Amino acid sequence: MSDPDWYHRALAVESEHATVDVAGTRIAYERWGDTGPGMVLVHGSNAHLEWWRFVAPFLADQFQVVALDSSGNGDSGWRERYSGALFAAEVMAVAEDAGLGAQPYVVGHSFGGFVALEAGHAYGPDLGGIVMVDFTVAPREAYHEWGMRADSENKKPRRNRVYPDKATALGRFRLLPDQPNRYPSVLAHMAHYALKEVEGGWTWKFDPTLFDYLEMGVDQHDKFVNLECPSAVILAEESDDEGAFAAPHMSKITGGKLPIFHVPGTHHHLMFEEPIALAMAIKGIVLAWVREAGQAEMNASMAAYQGPLEQLASG
Repeated sequence: MSDPDWYHRALAVESEHATVDVAGTRIAYERWGDTGPGMVLVHGSNAHLEWWRFVAPFLADQFQVVALDSSGNGDSGWRERYSGALFAAEVMAVAEDAGLGAQPYVVGHSFGGFVALEAGHAYGPDLGGIVMVDFTVAPREAYHEWGMRADSENKKPRRNRVYPDKATALGRFRLLPDQPNRYPSVLAHMAHYALKEVEGGWTWKFDPTLFDYLEMGVDQHDKFVNLECPSAVILAEESDDEGAFAAPHMSKITGGKLPIFHVPGTHHHLMFEEPIALAMAIKGIVLAWVREAGQAEMNASMAAYQGPLEQLASG
């Protein structure tokens, strides 16, 4: 199977690597583009920033884009305990360190959608908006806690398996949930960046204990309805991820006004199948918010200017 055109086009666009310290942990990120509003891309669980490698370049013509490795993933450091508040702080620290300017936009895929929600909850007025990709907020009565996995009966620390050589490790790479492998080169790229060399061989970069004490929280519903920034949802039409099934609930509680888009023919990891379509959906949502914010700012400026004119007229 030949590689798609977007594969080569995206890899040809260079990015800049940087790191920033957040609460004592090194957070790695990449940056594309140098003009326009700021945008932070957040990957899902047990993943890394390269999940966005084939999307970011198609956003960078109109946005300053960064993708980060959340703590416990990729080339970022690990923590003893993780929390939604810490993940949200990482997003904001990366945006500031990268110089994205006021009110950046946050786009999160899968577990990254949870991080985007946490960022919106904690920093809503400081954000332009959040986009949750194949992540939805379930009603309280249907919520199932995905975190808090520590086994009190088994104190043995979790460890990632070590493979004797890189080829063996690459052959064990799997997506969760699994989906058709349309472009083997894309999956190989993700597998390559998911591994690190250690004593005795190769192992995965993600922290296997990340979800031991992380409580994602039944209050996600409340955080969503009380957001102080715009929000939207993009879904993969054929997703098998249970976290993406509550869009009807989100539409209902927002009176049908929540922007919800489906990318046809895609599965949970839709950026590996239709990255340009995903990029254009993100652009369509966020540019509409940019326009609305600009219009509101212009109206406020005109109102402030009108006062002195009326005083002159009356004088």
